[in-house]
Amino acid sequence: MMNFRTAVAILSLFLLSTLVKAQYTMHKMISVGYTYQNQSFGEVGGKLLFLKNDDVIYRLGGSALMGVADSKFAIMPKLQADVLLNFEKNVDFYHSYYFLIGAEGTNKYIAPKIGVTLFGMLDLTGGYAFPIGDTRLNGKEMKGLNINFTLNIPTVFIHDMFK
Repeated sequence: MMNFRTAVAILSLFLLSTLVKAQYTMHKMISVGYTYQNQSFGEVGGKLLFLKNDDVIYRLGGSALMGVADSKFAIMPKLQADVLLNFEKNVDFYHSYYFLIGAEGTNKYIAPKIGVTLFGMLDLTGGYAFPIGDTRLNGKEMKGLNINFTLNIPTVFIHDMFK
């Protein structure tokens, strides 16, 4: 099976090669959320949002999953890549919802996912995690149903609040 570093390198190369073709705008975001992966985890991290227009949006992110597995506190690093899609035309208000397709990976599992997001800020996704080899987190296997609920806060909002 492909190791984690190889999978992340291939995913990054693919996503970055699509971004080279045109001029994209980048926005920074802080993300906080909840992840269920055979265990409940809190999530804190950051994301970069790339867009040329508001029909297709790309996001790259990194975060830390923190929780208790087998009565021991554990932290896992997480990388993710998402594509947000909404091809609705002639809308009065900017796109309010997007369909989300993506993948996330830690040093314990890789999980493709699908879901929806409101304004690109509130995500609800689900998928299935595949373990990397026979890795475990404090003896607990990290495979199966993967559910994420994430709030993405653009840093420009935070900056404007404290002006």
